[in-house]
Amino acid sequence: MSQPTTTKRKKIKTMFSQHKILTENSNESRELYEQNRFGTLTEEGQIQLSLHEALYLMEKGRLDMLDGKKKKLAIGDVIKKSKKSEPNFLIRYAVFKDMRNRGYIIKTALKFGADFRVYDRGVKPGEDHARWVVYPVHEGSTLTWYEFAAKNRVAHSTKKRLMLAVVDDESDVTYWEVKWIRP
Repeated sequence: MSQPTTTKRKKIKTMFSQHKILTENSNESRELYEQNRFGTLTEEGQIQLSLHEALYLMEKGRLDMLDGKKKKLAIGDVIKKSKKSEPNFLIRYAVFKDMRNRGYIIKTALKFGADFRVYDRGVKPGEDHARWVVYPVHEGSTLTWYEFAAKNRVAHSTKKRLMLAVVDDESDVTYWEVKWIRP
């Protein structure tokens, strides 16, 4: 009787340097980009990851992150560094992780004036446009009508749907989609 073979994936090495996270130039990193659209492909053949993508992949056991001195960073170190550069990091990460676990591709949306853009399941960036712009908020935070209207205008002007992602103290996420209607 033959034994089933299991292939253990090689962890991708990444470098965390000056708020940039770059993968090694390898087939594994390019495969991660091609199949799952993690990161952005650079001219050098590396993948530049967001802080959220890198932490998610670390938690999934897909990559090791090294600092500038080539010392391996623990997940706690990455969270600490990320919280320094992005105060709302844990709220945003809860939404990123939840969306990815649900099978959506989620990317930053800074050029749209939003936190994230989310693609429908099965759609990869470049094949079609994102369906939603997403704003993560903590359940205890407040949003003025002016802020809400501004977020709604951004979604409308980019031809995307507005989604508010409300994160509670246990990092559970509830989604609220906002649509325009004509009475």
